Amino acid sequence: MMATDGLNGLLVICLMGAVTLLTRFGGVLVMSVVPINPRVESFINAMSGSVLIAILVPVAVEGDMAARMALLATAAVMLALRRPMPAIAAGIAVAAGWRYLM
Repeated sequence: MMATDGLNGLLVICLMGAVTLLTRFGGVLVMSVVPINPRVESFINAMSGSVLIAILVPVAVEGDMAARMALLATAAVMLALRRPMPAIAAGIAVAAGWRYLM
């Protein structure tokens, strides 16, 4: 295992940035040659929802009460307003408030 202090830490950050850029550019390159038909479009739409679920379920199952309350607040605001930014702001505020008070 590599130590992450000093130059090693900077190297790790640079490598992670390079990998991120390569995956993003690779995705754009792949999608530039794939024709977007209704089947591909439905796959892309379903994939974004599955990624969201893959992120949220572990937080709901293994997170603390502040994380669960933040998820609940985010879901409630999203269902009420159908706008992501106020929902995200509500989730952050609830998590911060819960952790401050508890």
